[in-house]
Amino acid sequence: MKPVSEKLSDGLNKQITAEFESAYLYLAMADFLQGRNFDGMAYWFRKQADEEKTHAMKIHDFLIERHLTPVLGEIKAPNTQWTGVMNVFDEAYQHECLVSSMIYDLVAQAMEDKDYASLSMLQWFVDEQVEEEEQSLALLEKARMIDDVASGLMVLDQQMGARTD
Repeated sequence: MKPVSEKLSDGLNKQITAEFESAYLYLAMADFLQGRNFDGMAYWFRKQADEEKTHAMKIHDFLIERHLTPVLGEIKAPNTQWTGVMNVFDEAYQHECLVSSMIYDLVAQAMEDKDYASLSMLQWFVDEQVEEEEQSLALLEKARMIDDVASGLMVLDQQMGARTD
């Protein structure tokens, strides 16, 4: 099997760190929402944090399968202050767009390297990011419609607390 190029390996290692930073961000969002008694929203973001850790481990394990030792980078502390629910959802959406951009850069490098094994693994992330952006945009659009109206926020909180995955 063709070895992973140094440039792609570096990018994949940085993506591991980025995925763990995403988990930290979503955990911070959960904590912020929990502090405002939005238990359902907090639950949703905790589940999202768990999902991001799984993404990091998917890349980590792929590197091991390719006989490389993952390099774990420093995880930056996330933002912990937002002006409200809409601001949380806006940052979550912007963050998912950033992550998509990072994944696309990795895909471009794998294509340049003609590393088809890495391309196959990264395709899963491309598909996942379509879902992640759609979900986070839908939440942002709902928050915009609600515009801090308490009854709407309570309904949204209840809906988000029903997350099953």
